[in-house]
Amino acid sequence: MNQSPQFPPLLTGEVVPKHTDPFDKAVSRAIAGVDSGTIFYSQGEDTLRAALVLAPETPLEEAIQAVYVAQIGLAESLGALAPPEVPVHFQWPDRIKVNGAVCGGVRFAADVSDPKAYPNWLVIGIHVPFTMAGNEPGDNPDKTCLYEEGCVDITPMALLESWSKHTLLWLTYFLDSGFERIHADWRPRCDTLGMQIDYPRPGLFVGLDDKGRMLLREDVMTEAVSLIEFAEHL
Repeated sequence: MNQSPQFPPLLTGEVVPKHTDPFDKAVSRAIAGVDSGTIFYSQGEDTLRAALVLAPETPLEEAIQAVYVAQIGLAESLGALAPPEVPVHFQWPDRIKVNGAVCGGVRFAADVSDPKAYPNWLVIGIHVPFTMAGNEPGDNPDKTCLYEEGCVDITPMALLESWSKHTLLWLTYFLDSGFERIHADWRPRCDTLGMQIDYPRPGLFVGLDDKGRMLLREDVMTEAVSLIEFAEHL
């Protein structure tokens, strides 16, 4: 019997039926006007899937940086629950890495795409695999799951609870202090910062600007790439 997770004040949870994607459910309910702070989640044992609905009061170019907040919340949750020797990093814009291999990620959508427009809602989803069906350890060295990395004592619902608490804490920092603290915590956790990358496009990842956009240098040109480009189109 799955025990319902406990969420911190200001956040509420709603479980979705089996075979229903919590992200899709969150988007449909956000369109219908569900309360900000609602987390939709599934109770699968092999993967954590959850999605948080927010109602930003800022333009999209500012609100979208809550994606970084959700990533930091996930990294801190894994840091609190996993063995201390298990490193957690990010790969811009949407991947979570454990021990150097991709182990889930984030996805996000809003009801506007203009950076200056004010969204009615923003949905941020996470997925973290606990097992990899049909794979033997080492079959795909670029991808991993928590159990392969020694995190056998963590359950999806425990990680969900922890993520909700850490994400709420960092949302508070974000609202109180703006981007600077978020960026300062996010940068050291990104293991491709300062490196030549191929994903999501080739170039030298030189940093984030003050709007949270990736600064990508190719030859003598530096391009600012926004998270908004990677939001899911509805």
